Amino acid sequence: MDHDTKERLLLPSRAAPNGPHQRRVTHAAAGGGGGGGGGGGAGGGGVAIDVNGLKRRGGGRRSWVRVDAATGASEAVEVAKPALMRRLDLPARDLRLLDPLFVYPSAILGRERAVVCNLERVRCIITADEALVLRDPDSAAADEAVRRYVDELQRRLVDRADDLPFEFVALEVALEAACSFLDSQAVELEAEAYPLLDELTAKISTLNLERVRRLKSKLVALTRRVQKVRDEIEQLMDDDGDMAEMYLTEKKKSMEASLLDDEGYQGIGNNAFGTSLSAPVSPVSSPPTARRLEKELSFARSRHDSFKSSDSRQYNIEELEMLLEAYFVVIDYTLSKLTSLKEYIDDTEDFINIQLDNVRNQLIQFELLLTTATFVVAIFGVVSGVFGMNFEVPLFSVPHAFEWTLAITGVCGVVIFCCFLWYFKKRRFFPL
Repeated sequence: MDHDTKERLLLPSRAAPNGPHQRRVTHAAAGGGGGGGGGGGAGGGGVAIDVNGLKRRGGGRRSWVRVDAATGASEAVEVAKPALMRRLDLPARDLRLLDPLFVYPSAILGRERAVVCNLERVRCIITADEALVLRDPDSAAADEAVRRYVDELQRRLVDRADDLPFEFVALEVALEAACSFLDSQAVELEAEAYPLLDELTAKISTLNLERVRRLKSKLVALTRRVQKVRDEIEQLMDDDGDMAEMYLTEKKKSMEASLLDDEGYQGIGNNAFGTSLSAPVSPVSSPPTARRLEKELSFARSRHDSFKSSDSRQYNIEELEMLLEAYFVVIDYTLSKLTSLKEYIDDTEDFINIQLDNVRNQLIQFELLLTTATFVVAIFGVVSGVFGMNFEVPLFSVPHAFEWTLAITGVCGVVIFCCFLWYFKKRRFFPL
């Protein structure tokens, strides 16, 4: 079959290929269509598969901002999820917490070689040598939060006066960013809520009730987020083992010292430590010597499990505990403001319910009075019905009989109505 006939048989591609992966799939489909021309044309669909979209939802490369611990320099890099898992010994579920395609609550996880942070719009992986901050190109607000976080972290690294480890500096900046963001949202919600609640108290309308309902929904969602951050900090403070696990710099120094002192691993010192004792563990770009060092460190770490378990209990966790306690107070204050706002909303709802109950009671009282008056008027209807009968009664010929009948009926009606009012007052159906 010639080239022109083959092109007529094949369906046109639905989208232009954007990359080598998509071009490969399109050509394969075209080849299948050519082979299926003689056998029924089942393989000639020519449909382009969005491999880039599939890889993005799977384990494709993500855009990160890498901040070096030694220099504070930042750079934009792209790292695949499997590379991070191998380099940092992180399970897939930890990296899934940082994926912007999934909605996960805030979390702070201390691992053997990294600290995984998912605090509102800041999603990062912190090691002893660097911090990897995940970018979300689809969200301008998240990208701006990442930029502010990187700028603040660089400023802290340049102006650092204490000997706080790098992982704690990065964690502190992330906690500060999350607490400040949540507190600003709480302040905005307060500024919107109090005037609206006062307006609802003054005038109960459907529009105001709908606005308060939306406000309460936002308050519940924000309270849940603040409560989650508070619970994460409190959980870390209550568990000394988790806090000791986050001393990445100390663990790295201890591991290097143990390898130097161990006579069984002198080859490691001769091959790798001659170049650099603090080789970077960046998953972005590592020289062959650093890669060998990482493999040998992993092998030595598996042989020194007992050493790690005993050494992690010797860390002085007061430094990290004081840091967490400071931000626990901040987030707890934000939660208390939201709790006060919720109580104010509940009080407003109770006040509105009391007002509505009062109006309902007034309507019931009016209906009761109206029913009583209707009963009294019905007496006149009975009398008029009797006098309207078509038969002769001697009373009809008595002078002024009609006037006396009306007067007596009216007096009886008034007496009956007063008796009802006295009964209602006695039974306290309503104050009169």
